[in-house]
Amino acid sequence: MTEFATSIDRLLNQIRVWEQPRWSAGGRADRTYALVQLLADLGADAEGRPRRAVPREHDMILPDQVRVMADDLLAANPSGDVLAGAAAAVDELRSSL
Repeated sequence: MTEFATSIDRLLNQIRVWEQPRWSAGGRADRTYALVQLLADLGADAEGRPRRAVPREHDMILPDQVRVMADDLLAANPSGDVLAGAAAAVDELRSSL
């Protein structure tokens, strides 16, 4: 749990100050949205409910969506393996941005 929370905090510290031109470069917004959707899917799986598409809002809202989906995933109390996989996905995205 701590590894995932740390990974999320590091990612958010990196992206929360970005302006629109930075989001637009190199597909960053699309890759971050893909992480948002992954976190939502993992949370739904952990809660035993159907997966649903996360609305694709303006790029500047992506840090908020990451935070909300991360908090929802933690609240769902998933297995350690799920959190480890989620942390790896966050770290992979962060290193590619």
